[in-house]
Amino acid sequence: MNNIPSVDLADFLSNDPSHKHKFVQEIGNAYEEIGFVALKNHFLDDNLVSDLYKEVKSFFDLPLETKQKYEIEGLGGQRGYISFGKEHAKGKKEGDLKEFWHFGQEPDANASLKEKYPDNVQVEELDNFNIIGMNAYKMLEKTGIYVLRALALYIGLDEHYFDHWASNGNSILRPIHYPPIKEEPKGAVRAGAHGDINLITLLMGASTGGLQVQRKDGEWIDAIPQEDELVINVGDMLERHTNNKLRSTIHRVTNPPKEQWNTPRYSIPFFMHPRSDMKLNCLDACITRDNPKQYDDITAGEFLHQRLVEIGLIKK
Repeated sequence: MNNIPSVDLADFLSNDPSHKHKFVQEIGNAYEEIGFVALKNHFLDDNLVSDLYKEVKSFFDLPLETKQKYEIEGLGGQRGYISFGKEHAKGKKEGDLKEFWHFGQEPDANASLKEKYPDNVQVEELDNFNIIGMNAYKMLEKTGIYVLRALALYIGLDEHYFDHWASNGNSILRPIHYPPIKEEPKGAVRAGAHGDINLITLLMGASTGGLQVQRKDGEWIDAIPQEDELVINVGDMLERHTNNKLRSTIHRVTNPPKEQWNTPRYSIPFFMHPRSDMKLNCLDACITRDNPKQYDDITAGEFLHQRLVEIGLIKK
């Protein structure tokens, strides 16, 4: 396998049961084997993607002192601006070579949440930044719910098992800017090797290459989707919940060749989190004699807190 498998959401949305079954098996097998797929026919249209990248580039082009006024203390980096080098991969000391922004959930009035999400930070200098960001957020959330429905069927659960937990969940949309590299990085890369924290991650095509995925044999392969595809991978929460049936694969963003150091990179992942009170206990359907229970019981909120400490966004 030299690239990640490609699947078509139109198969799952089809009225033909055989097409739906085909999608369920393809995405389930891919997530057992490598943990990543490229997905076509999602709910993001080209105009929205173009508008979002335009707004994101305009924000990161603002003066540093302007951006820093949106870095809000006490939020653990969960909303607004996070400055260059502040986040690092679990187990690493070197900060990643990136700055980023966080859009968070704006729940429905009748969501009946057991937690209160922080308000999104409003950018005064760009009239459409927050509007377009949240439009993209909703389309990615919608896409993610359908992917989770397919995975529920693959595991042997009710198709709508994840709906309540993922709808109005603590998901994050993260536009990332990797600035041009101006000097030899001392052990730092654009994003160190890591697994994602959440249920699934939906990644809009980055402006340049660099995303690599680690196969089971330890080899790194480039993840190269088509222009109209999203890259979608399993996160640690879903790996844990499925008792390692579905794989949260280690991935990284490498530094470009030296002759391309002056090229910035933009990337926009959507980290799909459930409500914090969702139990991530290993599912009975995923516990067998050959694969006994691998993890202690924990809630999504407890697991998220642990990992935010480990990657340096909040203190103990």
